[in-house]
Formats: sequence, C-alpha cells, structure tokens
Amino acid sequence: MAKLLYGPRIATGAPLVLGVSATLFDSTGEKVLLTRRADNSEWVLPGGQVESGESLAEACAREMLEETGLTVRVVRLLGVYSNPDMLLTYANGGRFHLIAHNFLVAHVAGEPGTSDEVTAWGWYGPADFDGLALMLHHRQRLADAYARQVEAFIR
Repeated sequence: MAKLLYGPRIATGAPLVLGVSATLFDSTGEKVLLTRRADNSEWVLPGGQVESGESLAEACAREMLEETGLTVRVVRLLGVYSNPDMLLTYANGGRFHLIAHNFLVAHVAGEPGTSDEVTAWGWYGPADFDGLALMLHHRQRLADAYARQVEAFIR
C-alpha cells in the first residue's frame, strides 16, 4: 500500500522515483478517467513508475494500457511534481521522493477496464472530487489539468 507522509523536507536523502500519470478527458472535455487502486482503494489518475530503457511518454502509455486496457497517445506535458516535503512510503518499508510527470493523453483504442492494479474506474469531474477518496497528491494534478493552462506547471 502506498502512503504519503508530509513534513518540511521530509524526502531529503530518500531515493528518487520517477513516475508518470495520464489525464484522459472524456469526449465532452468535462470529466477525466480515474481509477481506484487495488492496494489502498484510493482514486488516482492512471500511472506508475518509469522503467529503465523507456521514455516518459512510453511509460505513460504503458501504464495506461496495463491499468485500464486503453491505448493512448501522449499529447503534452501538464505538470512536473517534485515536492521534497512529501515522502511516498510502501507497506514493505520502501520510502521514496517521488518526481512525477502528468501528461494529457488522447484515446487511440480500447475500452476502459480493471486490472491487477485497478479495482474500478470511472469518469469524474471537479464536482465529484470531494466525494471520492482521492490520493492527496493527485488533487493538485487534477486542479492543474482543469486550469487548462498552456504551459506545464512546475511544482
């Protein structure tokens, strides 16, 4: 189970983990695809860790396919998130400073589904977010996506 700890410069000295997340809007452009994680039941944008030998865009598309069954194309970078006051911790004791890249993606093929990592999925808009158990650091990514700013956020 992934959990977040917060404090002043709490991630100092922790190993870096490079991550990606995908923001896919529905056909109306009003709602985004969110998934519920199997490990902690929190709702998130699809995504995960970048593997050695792949680009950020490749990692984003791979994670989306693995988690939802959707084939997507990366359109552009929405934001980079590297808060050193946040420490990502796992049940196995692993503690990491997460540096994540959130991308706007376009649907290419497939229908959304669940996987070993995802127990549910759905289309949600800002009015729905308060009623969901959203992973805390994804709230900022979602707010940035809905800001519809042309330049990527650097946070």
